[in-house]
Amino acid sequence: MIYSVKPDISFREAAGIFLRGLIMGGSDIVPGVSGGTMAFITGIYGRLVHAIAAVRPHTAIRLLRGDIRGFKDDLQAADPIFLIILLAGIGTAALLMSRAILHILETWPGEAFGLFLGIIVASAVVIAIQIESARKSAIIFIGAGLLVGYMIGSIPAGSFGHSLPMIFLTGMIALCAMILPGISGAYLTLILGQYEYMLQALRDVSIPEIIAFMAGGAIGILLFSRALRYLLDHYTAVLLAFLTGLMLGSTRTLFERIGEAGGFTPEVIIACTTGFILIAAVEQIRRKKRDTIVHKK
Repeated sequence: MIYSVKPDISFREAAGIFLRGLIMGGSDIVPGVSGGTMAFITGIYGRLVHAIAAVRPHTAIRLLRGDIRGFKDDLQAADPIFLIILLAGIGTAALLMSRAILHILETWPGEAFGLFLGIIVASAVVIAIQIESARKSAIIFIGAGLLVGYMIGSIPAGSFGHSLPMIFLTGMIALCAMILPGISGAYLTLILGQYEYMLQALRDVSIPEIIAFMAGGAIGILLFSRALRYLLDHYTAVLLAFLTGLMLGSTRTLFERIGEAGGFTPEVIIACTTGFILIAAVEQIRRKKRDTIVHKK
């Protein structure tokens, strides 16, 4: 689908985009919930992907060379008003949700990590279902993903530290996850040991950490989005198999955090089940939305 970029947006449309940003931001901050899935459900995924794809390094080069007209054309192609309003909604939700998530983690840590575990396992199942190949390579890459995820999960929390370069790297990895199916940037932030630290940075509006994270994400999208899209288009089964294994293997971190909080109590089991059902419901809505779009075509 080709999207025409509007030079201006009505107040009603702007409010709708901001609301979708709130939904995406609220989802993105919960490990295991994909903001990209929410973008699809709310009907803006195609426009978002188109806008991100239009953001290219050569736009800045045009500006440096004094090619103002070319710079303006490139900027307009990136749907800047849409992106600014959407990012404002995402940022607002992240600021509001950070306080709530931190309170939940401090008050009910076992239940919180149990919820995350249910969400992650369900998300891994959703990704595995999308694997259309039964080749041995898919099984091998699931195993490779399990091994890598398990090894990452074995690294003690805080081992990476919280330096600005590490936060920058985390932003590169986490925000690139937006273009991958069902992958949560917040979960990648969690397994890299930066999740709670970044929640505190958001709550306290710590500018250096926020800028480092967002700058890393922006550069990551510019550098790697096309490579990830190429892999997704040409090696779908292999990539999805590896991601499935990676998510399941890295749940070692969640099991350990649940153990530290008192183990699998009935409340934690209920939370875990709730997380699984939540993703199942979201996936059902996504499939209905996709089928509706297909039938309309």
